[in-house]
Amino acid sequence: MNTQNESQALLELVAQILIRCFLGGAILLLIWSVCWLAMGDWIYGVHSQWIDMSRQQFDLIHYCGIAATKMIVFVVFLVPYVCIRLVLRKHKLSG
Repeated sequence: MNTQNESQALLELVAQILIRCFLGGAILLLIWSVCWLAMGDWIYGVHSQWIDMSRQQFDLIHYCGIAATKMIVFVVFLVPYVCIRLVLRKHKLSG
């Protein structure tokens, strides 16, 4: 019985870590998106001095980066969090 309680405590801890990582990733995405939308011309001006690229290429890089980061944050943090919570909920209902 003691190992079962330890397993549940470990799952609770992992779930707490995952949701915090998800929230951190969501905040990163929000900041990135707002900066890109609000200051896109200025950011492009700075980066185009270093790297020869068109505005369309710049926007595509940021759009794909935001989309990839969003998918990673959801798949790596949110999906495991939801699965752990479902397992813990099922265990509480059956026990």
